[in-house]
Amino acid sequence: MTFKELNLNKPLWNALDDADITHPTTIQHKVFPVAMSGRDIIGIAQTGTGKTLAYLLPIMRMWTFNKSRHTTALIIVPTRELVVQVVEVAMMLGKYMNIVIRGVYGGTNLKTQAYELAEGCDILVGTPGRLLDLGYHGSLNLKAVKKLVIDEVDEMLALGFRSQLEHILDLLSGKRQNLMFSATITEEVEKLIEAFFNSPEKIEAAPAGSPLSNINQSLYRIPNFNTKVNLLQLLLRQNQSLTKVLVFVATKALADELYDRINDEFLDQIGIIHSNKDQNFRFNAVNRFQDGTLRVLIATDIIARGLDIEDVSHVINFDLPDEPNSYIHRIGRTGRADKRGEAIAFVGDLDVQWLEEIEALMQYQIPVATLPEDLVISDVLTESEIPKVHMKNTLGKLPKINDEGSAFHEKKAKNQKSNVKIRHKDKMHAKYGKPKTRGQKPRGKKR
Repeated sequence: MTFKELNLNKPLWNALDDADITHPTTIQHKVFPVAMSGRDIIGIAQTGTGKTLAYLLPIMRMWTFNKSRHTTALIIVPTRELVVQVVEVAMMLGKYMNIVIRGVYGGTNLKTQAYELAEGCDILVGTPGRLLDLGYHGSLNLKAVKKLVIDEVDEMLALGFRSQLEHILDLLSGKRQNLMFSATITEEVEKLIEAFFNSPEKIEAAPAGSPLSNINQSLYRIPNFNTKVNLLQLLLRQNQSLTKVLVFVATKALADELYDRINDEFLDQIGIIHSNKDQNFRFNAVNRFQDGTLRVLIATDIIARGLDIEDVSHVINFDLPDEPNSYIHRIGRTGRADKRGEAIAFVGDLDVQWLEEIEALMQYQIPVATLPEDLVISDVLTESEIPKVHMKNTLGKLPKINDEGSAFHEKKAKNQKSNVKIRHKDKMHAKYGKPKTRGQKPRGKKR
């Protein structure tokens, strides 16, 4: 099937031809006719299946010019990187259309974005936090929105955006079409659907948790962090097919440590991205990796979802994620657009539990690769890998305190104190048997 068989218009066909995009993916050709009918949609598809075009094509096909330039389509995504990507794809599709597309996200000047929106916007792409900021600023009018897209909704809810999403949905008109895309349907996602969607049709491109068929998976059993570093360096030295490698680590601290360890040997070939890096640094790293300037990009899960980085040759899970679905999203960065991809996992002693859960989700056992003969096995452990020694209590139990037979006793009556106030007159009477004054002169008549 080609895009020519879909009910597109000439401007969209020309834009797709210019981008050399000819065949729709499964999610794209399944979503298009349902979206054109006006029904609400729940799209279940993994990362790398072409969800962005799946919702942009029907929105832009049904778009009509309006002089007011009020936003008629709102697309909500979890990260600023994904905002930039969606805007780029939308502008590519709108190349031959008089359509205004804008993206808004945090970390940039709010007033500048408010001014741009005041000039007009047909399709608005934004993160939940910045959309609310603009709403509170009085710069965002969503009453004309007829198409709402929430992309990577399970990730947004996992990041704690539920409250922001509900506030934004309350700002919208009730008469609209809703399109939600998620890799998994969690209980929280179900609640959101029940509250704001109108009998949506569920469209599934592939069963949740199933690995993409064009990704070859393998794993190495490795004892510790330092041996993982040695193996990564060895693979980069010896395997020239590792041309564009995305390396996922568990934490920002580990990402920084890994970068410091390998950057000297592969100078100007290694990039790093995580949430502690500022916005310009992150954009620059992704762009350099995208254009091939960087051979390796070390990342946390911040870009495991959504970013469409072309021609990633290998995804290496330096650490396995503690959520099985995150593994699916990570390896989905390679093997895109019907190309073959490679996913390699480094499984340490602390990763065995995560591996079992991942394989159970996929219903697939990842083949174990043989370690290279010249790999140096390190016996140096990091602080987190050092076994914790739990000291046994050799003192035994403390004796039980018994209140009976206490060493304390009541005071004798004469030693007991009370707070009763005694007048001087009464004290003197008790001592001398009659009242005694303090030298007052007897009162007499005045002479």
